[in-house]
Amino acid sequence: MLTAKQRELLVFINQRIRETGVSPSFDEMKEALDLKSKSGIHRLITALEERGFIRRLPHRARALEILRLPDDVSQHDIRARGFSPEVIEGSAGQMKAKTARPGNVSTVAPAANDAVEEISVLGRIAAGTPITAIQEEQDRFTVPRSMLRSGEHFALEVQGDSMIDAGIHDGDIVLIQRADDAMSGDIVVALVDDEEATLKRLRKKGASIALEAANPLYETRIFGPNRVKVQGKLVGLLRQY
Repeated sequence: MLTAKQRELLVFINQRIRETGVSPSFDEMKEALDLKSKSGIHRLITALEERGFIRRLPHRARALEILRLPDDVSQHDIRARGFSPEVIEGSAGQMKAKTARPGNVSTVAPAANDAVEEISVLGRIAAGTPITAIQEEQDRFTVPRSMLRSGEHFALEVQGDSMIDAGIHDGDIVLIQRADDAMSGDIVVALVDDEEATLKRLRKKGASIALEAANPLYETRIFGPNRVKVQGKLVGLLRQY
């Protein structure tokens, strides 16, 4: 049996993981639950872990995995609250993985009767010092359509560790919804000066564009509005454990 706050936090964490592919920060949880300190979040997280609803993934910042939801939280309720089940929930999901290119990233074989779609892997994207711009198709893999949003999608292999505090690691495959604009705070594929591509959190500051890392070792880079072009928005993450 969960308290109202434990249930509220569990639903919020599940929503964020499904929407962004990573769990929310403690500050985001504190704000969402209108608590005065992060110590209250720590207590709620510990209680949910002890009750078998979540687990903390070791050696990873902001890495929580949903193991189960309360019986009274149905998928219908999740969608009614605006949740979008486009993210694979680690080992808690019903999907079977098989090794595929590139590298050791897994292709996800969906459960029976689940519609799938082939997605192009267009090369590597820097989560660190920017590398060359997006390349031509290197591979394809299938994902459940439930992971996708509207429009066209593509995938990139992450190289670097500048987004590690957002739960995005070197070697991960990110699923990107093609777009030419994004909201401030979205994690995007950004093309700088038409020649270098990078995966960063977008911040709009007046007429300027800031590309923000999720690792204190990397500085935020600020550009004039005509130097940065959004190529797409992060909607999912694939990783082999």
